[in-house]
Amino acid sequence: MSEKPDQSPIDRLLAIMAHLRDPVRGCEWDLAQDFASIAPYTIEEAYEVADAIGRSDMTDLRDELGDLLLQVVFHARMAEEAGHFAFADVAAAISAKMEARHPHIFANAGGTMDNARWEDIKADERAAKGVASAMDGVALALPALMRAEKLQKRAARTGFDWPDPAGSEAKIIEEVAELNAASSIDHKIEEAGDLLFAVVNFVRAHGISAEDALRAANTKFERRFRAMEDLAGGEFPKLSLEAQEELWQRVKTDE
Repeated sequence: MSEKPDQSPIDRLLAIMAHLRDPVRGCEWDLAQDFASIAPYTIEEAYEVADAIGRSDMTDLRDELGDLLLQVVFHARMAEEAGHFAFADVAAAISAKMEARHPHIFANAGGTMDNARWEDIKADERAAKGVASAMDGVALALPALMRAEKLQKRAARTGFDWPDPAGSEAKIIEEVAELNAASSIDHKIEEAGDLLFAVVNFVRAHGISAEDALRAANTKFERRFRAMEDLAGGEFPKLSLEAQEELWQRVKTDE
């Protein structure tokens, strides 16, 4: 399929996807997909975009953004085939939403944009859709820590929140005790979830994203563990816990 001289890059991509989904000339794999089968790839590509950003790799970021755009085009093509909407409708909808969410820029409404104003605008959007609960609209597919934080923020907007970090700190202590006292595995899972939820609340009270904080902690742990392995010269699993701890402290000091 050759590129037309007057064809924009996005039109070319749309044409490629239409060709891949053509019932006669298309690709068997692409034709076999539906929204549910493609959704995991969409989530994966979003994470790969975030990974490229975290590594400050602009070449990878360009490529990963392309992969993510392909997911949007794929979903839009399937929706168009089913008679729901097309890619142009997706672009028009987000354009209208962004203009509505920036009234101080596009509607001469004055003022500046801060978090409170942004949340008020989004709350008005949810009300216009007939949303009944403050919990509505928090995607189930979000990472658990991120979703916990969003649920807590929604609750806080109704006044249901600790007035300071001390309340959530006490809740952590309470949940630790309940987890230690749990006897069955189901009870332990429940109490472990309550504990993690309380930790997210405590971290949020300090103005920190739990998802970002844990991602940074994961990166730090991995870096330090790899450094210990290097120092041990391939013998790390054979070392005693005390010797491993000495290497851990050495790596921390070297940092």
